[in-house]
Amino acid sequence: TSPLSVSSLIMLLIPPDPQITSRRFSPPLLGKTRDGTVGVTAQHEESGPQSTEDIPAEFRPTDSPNFLVSSLPAHWRCNKTLPRAFTVVALGDVSDGVLVTVMAGNEENCSAELRNATTLMTSHTARFNDLRFVGRSGRGKSFNLTITVFTSPPQVATYHRAIKVTVDGPREPRREYKHTHTHARTHARTHAHTHTHTHTHTHTHTHTHTHTHTHTHTHTHTHTQTQVFEQGHSD
Repeated sequence: TSPLSVSSLIMLLIPPDPQITSRRFSPPLLGKTRDGTVGVTAQHEESGPQSTEDIPAEFRPTDSPNFLVSSLPAHWRCNKTLPRAFTVVALGDVSDGVLVTVMAGNEENCSAELRNATTLMTSHTARFNDLRFVGRSGRGKSFNLTITVFTSPPQVATYHRAIKVTVDGPREPRREYKHTHTHARTHARTHAHTHTHTHTHTHTHTHTHTHTHTHTHTHTHTHTQTQVFEQGHSD
């Protein structure tokens, strides 16, 4: 069979991601062949991509015209699951069941540790479920990926500067962090000022106490003594 164009093959094998679109990617025209089955029309039966504009946005070219790979995050944390499965698409004729492997390395780490880096080709697509980068690429450096398809003879494709892998992964930019920190300090100062004002107002209290005590003591003492003397006279 003749190899298909990039757009036709990817559209037939992999459903488009609704979150990722390409303005220059058009679906292939399908029509009936002589035996009555549905297939790609003759105008799409071309060998390989004509230009990079023919490649959907979610895929990246390799140094081999026969293979494309799905895009990877520019920076990622080691031993963390990728946001979506890493996929290799064969534009040429590759039989089902062919072994496909991925290796990662650079000048500092020639063979980084990977997990789940082996899969089989199915319908021109090799999908690596839960591919993980355990090894680190080094500060300011990225890994190059080497994809080996074990046909006869084997085919090798390289995806240069594919992904940077560090212990912590991508961090928040310093400027944004500084702005957030300053905002937090300003908010704290305003809060303290408000609290002090409220405290002063609460302790402003007028206290009036009136105590009236009246004590009246009246003492009356009356003593009356009467003495009567009677004297008789005799003539």
